[in-house]
Amino acid sequence: MKRLKKKWIIAFLTISLISITGLFWKPAAFNHSIFGKIEAISGADTAWLLTSSCLVLLMTPGLSLFYGGMVGKKNIISTMLQSFICLGVVSIIWVVIGFSLSFGDPIGITIHGTTYGIIGNPFQFTFFDQVGVFPHNSMAPTIPFVLFALFQMKFAVITPAIITGSFAERVRFIGYLFFMVLFVPLVYAPLAHMVWHPNGLIGSYFGVVDFAGGTVVHISAGCAALAGALIMGKRKNRLHAPANIPYVLLGTGMLWFGWFGFNAGSSLAANGTAAIAFATTTVSSAAGMMTWVFFDRIQHRKISAMGACIGAVVGLVVITPAAGYVTIPQSLFFGFTGAIVSNLALNWPYLKRIDDTLDVFACHGIGGIMGMILTAIFANKPHSSLLHGGWSVFGSHLLVLLLVCLFAFGASWCIFKFVSKVMTLRVSDSNESIGLDLTQHDEVVE
Repeated sequence: MKRLKKKWIIAFLTISLISITGLFWKPAAFNHSIFGKIEAISGADTAWLLTSSCLVLLMTPGLSLFYGGMVGKKNIISTMLQSFICLGVVSIIWVVIGFSLSFGDPIGITIHGTTYGIIGNPFQFTFFDQVGVFPHNSMAPTIPFVLFALFQMKFAVITPAIITGSFAERVRFIGYLFFMVLFVPLVYAPLAHMVWHPNGLIGSYFGVVDFAGGTVVHISAGCAALAGALIMGKRKNRLHAPANIPYVLLGTGMLWFGWFGFNAGSSLAANGTAAIAFATTTVSSAAGMMTWVFFDRIQHRKISAMGACIGAVVGLVVITPAAGYVTIPQSLFFGFTGAIVSNLALNWPYLKRIDDTLDVFACHGIGGIMGMILTAIFANKPHSSLLHGGWSVFGSHLLVLLLVCLFAFGASWCIFKFVSKVMTLRVSDSNESIGLDLTQHDEVVE
């Protein structure tokens, strides 16, 4: 009991210190050279990004319902809270240091006089220093920079929330919090910087395109989920019926709705690219849903609401890196192909032996990998795909894909191992049998 109390006291003192530091933080001198004028702000772009930020925020509660309906009744609250709590924890990390690590001036490798970033300067935008109403010339030239930062915050929020499905029903809440605090700055932020910063190593040097987070969000979350499932080990009882299929349906609807902000909002403008991304997003999801249920049927499994929902989400995952770069007919192929490959992965006996509770790796990891491969083939952007750059460009994408998977899996594995050395990461057998709702939160679903 004393050890438990000490950890919670440390957590409370940490948030207290952060809050008090914010009162006395002194901003650096404003750097006018990287910011444009207020007059450059577009009202239409700003309105769309405000709307998109709200839509992406809605995805995390949607994910909590999606996951919560899939687990057993005695673990609904704990599973939903593990997603929902990201809105609090990650938002604070993002303001204090996460945004600066992701989008600060590049720190990395200098090639021919140009620095290609691996991580951002952690002190440039600390506590949202200089993140205000002025637009950033290179990252967000037509919207307030603070809006760009808040939009990106929602992507950071949902990524660790996705991971929770892999170790649902057996993780200690305090252990999960510590993992999340380390994952965002050590795994998510470097990937976001390398892919999305104008001088990021992956996006700028290797030329890899990721329109809305197939690499940064879904591959990283899927690989981290695989590491978590392996570290946590198998549940004592893996056989249970999903507690609430209507929750899954409702969560899927919220995710699909929010994904329009996720993908179409990533154009960072109210323009034609946003409209194309909006269309490809819904078409790929529709193709994923229908492919999944029909493929289940020809595999002698019944058509199910759960299958329809999983297929729709996989279609959304697969189109994410290419949403603004492909045509609507191509998006049909994205959803179709992604659903088949993820379905096969989900039912692959080898993966079945790994207790990934809600099949996060099979859906988000494999779906994200398929999305990146298909983007590397079809992306309609100069020097960004096989069809618009040749085999060398395609090869660069595959090399980066391999490196990203190794980095996300390896770094997450190390974080899980470190947390497990500091504290007990998994609940006891008796607590697992009773259920996490009661043992971790003293709450139950009647």
